[in-house]
Amino acid sequence: MQLNYKKLGDSGNHLIILHGLLGSLDNWHTIAKQLAENHQVYIVDQRNHGRSPHTDEINYGLLANDMIEFCAQQHISKCHIIGHSMGGKVAMVLALTQPELIEKLIVVDIAPTFYDGGHEDILFAMAEAPLKIATKRDEIDLYLQNRIRDFGVRQFILKNLSRDENGQFIWKCNFISLINNYRLLMDFPKIEMAFLGNTYFIKGENSNYINPDNFDACDKYFPKNKLIEIKNAGHWVHADNPLEFTEKLKQILLD
Repeated sequence: MQLNYKKLGDSGNHLIILHGLLGSLDNWHTIAKQLAENHQVYIVDQRNHGRSPHTDEINYGLLANDMIEFCAQQHISKCHIIGHSMGGKVAMVLALTQPELIEKLIVVDIAPTFYDGGHEDILFAMAEAPLKIATKRDEIDLYLQNRIRDFGVRQFILKNLSRDENGQFIWKCNFISLINNYRLLMDFPKIEMAFLGNTYFIKGENSNYINPDNFDACDKYFPKNKLIEIKNAGHWVHADNPLEFTEKLKQILLD
């Protein structure tokens, strides 16, 4: 697997950042640029996202193995890792199965447990969007308005838009594979191990993704953890309050 990535910074510890479902490395470029002042930062498009390869299968075993291969390709033997949502689950699986690879584990607004979902309407709206007949991005946005009411979420989804060699709109992500494997991505694999390294769970104040009902799983898998809350932020913590979030990351990484 040859994942698409960008590297920022030439000195300091290695730091890998993993985006969430339907995201891409572009979502993290601004924050990565700031962290690159003290670290060698790698922002990565995971398989079936961004400009990385498309495959029919996607699950956390494959995604974690992609990162093992990526680290070997980049000659990374030890790194900090930040993962948001789906990317946070990948980072947790990597830490549990390859603990020698991870220095500090930073998980953003997700727990190692099953979630009911919530992206189905978005995925089906993407599948039914009039990409073949649209000539302007605004036409697709207008269609999505009736299906995805939240402006911020809609703009996030539209970042997946691209054009093929004929100029026709396409989705950069492999939404068909994401739909077919969606339940796997909502779950978390059963792993009979714990990661004993420093772990930081960062949650948005207005998000319920990490809550008292699922934090037992965080303690079970990651006994040396700390929970941090970012004010005025929902699930997309890095977009809702980037200033406070980035400052907190800097504190954690330099501690």
